[in-house]
Amino acid sequence: MQLKDIMNTNLEFIDADASVYDAIEKIVDKRIRSLLVTHVDKENDYGLITVRDIVYKVIDKGLDIKLTKVKEIASSPLVCINKEELLGNIIKMMSQANVSRVFICENNRIIGVVSLIDILRAYLVSNAKG
Repeated sequence: MQLKDIMNTNLEFIDADASVYDAIEKIVDKRIRSLLVTHVDKENDYGLITVRDIVYKVIDKGLDIKLTKVKEIASSPLVCINKEELLGNIIKMMSQANVSRVFICENNRIIGVVSLIDILRAYLVSNAKG
């Protein structure tokens, strides 16, 4: 099974200069767990902000969610994988890197994401089909 067969192309973005408050609104409204961050810095076009980042890096530390910028807590750079890569290889890589999602890139642009939930869904469907 290749990543292109299971990748999620419904990506949500937020600008690096947006406030964490804006990120929380978007995450809650869309019922998602993470946002891709655009224009993180001169070297990295993309970053990632997760619910975990917001809770542990901002709320737990008592920072103001309206004054804290997304770029201050975003993870970057992101590892981009080719959509033709085999799922088994990616599972091993994710395990070794202790990450729950990988990004699928084409021409230096993120076109999809594969998370642990996507992998579980693919295996559930595969097993149901026999």
